[in-house]
Amino acid sequence: MKMQKYVAVCALALTMGAASWTVQAQNAKPAKKLTVEQRLQRLEDADAIRELLVAYGKNFDKRDAQAYGDLFAKDGEWVGGAQGIQSYKGPDAIRDMVAKAYPPTVFPGSYHIMSNFNVTLTGQDTATAWSRWAFVVNGIHNEPVIFRGGRYDDEFIRENGVWKFKKRVVSSDPPPAAK
Repeated sequence: MKMQKYVAVCALALTMGAASWTVQAQNAKPAKKLTVEQRLQRLEDADAIRELLVAYGKNFDKRDAQAYGDLFAKDGEWVGGAQGIQSYKGPDAIRDMVAKAYPPTVFPGSYHIMSNFNVTLTGQDTATAWSRWAFVVNGIHNEPVIFRGGRYDDEFIRENGVWKFKKRVVSSDPPPAAK
C-alpha cells in the first residue's frame, strides 16, 4: 500500500511538468540511499513549497494583506520594490507594506503570472527556489498588459511544521531606471 501511494505521488509530480525540484548533496560523500518514506517526504515538501509560491501571488492579487504577511516566517524578509531596493522584516511589517502600497484601488483587476518554479531542498527544514513573475494590469482599452516582470530568489524555512518564506528577493527584469 505504501509503495502504491508513493508511485501515485511520483506519477502526479512528473505530470505537473511546470515545476522542478532538486536535492543538493550536503557534503562530498556519496549520497546514501533514501527510504521510500524519505523520498515521499521530499516530494511532499517540494509540493508544499510550490503551493506557498502560488499562494503569494494569489493573496497579493486578492489584496489580502493578512494572508500575504502570514506566508512569511516570524523573522522573514521581503526585499524588492520598484523605486529601488527596500526591505521589510517580519509578517507585520510585510503585511503593512502591502496594505499601504497596494490597496485594492491600485491596479484594480491586476494579477500575477508566476512560472518556472525551481525548488531545491537544502536540508530537512530549509529550501531555496528561483522562479519568474509577470504583473498584468488593465490597459487603456481594458486589455491585459504586462506592467512589469522579473524573478524571485527565495529562501524557505519550515516553521512549526509549515513552510514559510525566510527571505524573498523580488527583482525586475530589466531593473527600473535609476532616478
